[in-house]
Amino acid sequence: MPLAQLPAPPYYVVTFASQRTAGDDGYGAMADAMVALAAGQPGFLGVESARGADGFGITNSFWTDEAAIRAWKANVDHLVAQRRGRADWYQAYAVRVGRIERAYGKTGD
Repeated sequence: MPLAQLPAPPYYVVTFASQRTAGDDGYGAMADAMVALAAGQPGFLGVESARGADGFGITNSFWTDEAAIRAWKANVDHLVAQRRGRADWYQAYAVRVGRIERAYGKTGD
């Protein structure tokens, strides 16, 4: 997944770090569906995600404000995915929310 194209700060990030259980059991399809669903939500700015061979992964989703994050957390389809994740897909996970004040880097020109 490429780097998200984001506006100048400030904006918000939701960091979801997780350790997966073994097997897919529908995880890949649900993950793709959640990215597509999030992309249509008001306030969504982008997403970046990576997962290692050991099952540890991090997904950062970027949002305009905390109201947009709360609305995404409460989305009915997202609630279904959250329940399924807790029951079937994650051994452990952590959610962290922060405000991005500065951002810089190098583009892959």
